[in-house]
Amino acid sequence: MISKIDLKEYFFENASVISIFTFFVLMTAFFSLSADSFLTQRNILNLLRQSAPILIAATAMTFVITTGGIDLSVGSILAIVNATCAILLKYQFDWVLVIFILIFIGIICGLVQGYFIAFEGMPAFIVTLAGMSAIRGIALLMTEGFTIPIDKNLGIIFLGRGWLLGIPVPAIIAVVVIIFGYVLLNNTKYGQYVTGIGSNNEAVRRSGVNIKLYTLITYVFCGISASIGGIIIAARLGSGSSNAGVMFELEVIAAVVLGGTNLFGGRGTIMGTVLGALTIAVIGNGLILLHVSPFYTQIVTGFIILIAIWLNMRYFQKNTKTK
Repeated sequence: MISKIDLKEYFFENASVISIFTFFVLMTAFFSLSADSFLTQRNILNLLRQSAPILIAATAMTFVITTGGIDLSVGSILAIVNATCAILLKYQFDWVLVIFILIFIGIICGLVQGYFIAFEGMPAFIVTLAGMSAIRGIALLMTEGFTIPIDKNLGIIFLGRGWLLGIPVPAIIAVVVIIFGYVLLNNTKYGQYVTGIGSNNEAVRRSGVNIKLYTLITYVFCGISASIGGIIIAARLGSGSSNAGVMFELEVIAAVVLGGTNLFGGRGTIMGTVLGALTIAVIGNGLILLHVSPFYTQIVTGFIILIAIWLNMRYFQKNTKTK
């Protein structure tokens, strides 16, 4: 029989996840009562399809932030992958080969930035901020600011618009990445090292762990996830653009922190990240269904996220520390 002490400990250990789950339920209930079409099957499936890139990138970002780092370049990596995808397909490259090339681009971006962060000791904020600007600039140079259409008959379109067993393919890809990330963070030595690097970098280093290598791997993982997001968006929209993923990195980081991952490292939760990403998606979708102006949507979404994170950090995480 579970004792009251065990329940209390469970609550304190998972307070941040419980809080975002409660907030998610409240937002879902509010929009369900306010917008008749919110809980329809069509809208829910559309919500899952559109939120897939954020879910994928946020899963990888959880690892980066857990190490005490941050990656501001995910939106730009998504954009350059998105644009490159359309350009290569325009020149009739095989779409399967294109996918491997696009994933490789994400790996290269992660390797370059991860090297300067892990091996040169440069602040992650500065390195990825520079990467955000440079990579976006390259994407703009490649497309000259134009949107490039993708042939709707190509197989790659299935990754963005396809269905499998009645479920959108992007949602299935997101679930696979989430499960992979959950197992990696909670059931492997790599996950333990990632958490240790964020909580006590020096202690992990003295125990013989190559923290530079594991830090590098987290940024490569983040680059790959951004690439997958870029491919899905290109396939869903049927076009590639250097303007894709604008403000994407902020939504991803907000989802991770909203879910309870410590912004300063040492604690990460994949389930919390998933709930954070879905909460942001629900807020955006619900406000659109209520016919709120897009300008007000950004304002309202920003304030809700700020308040939710403030309550999370001020009360729930504080209680966990003082337990």
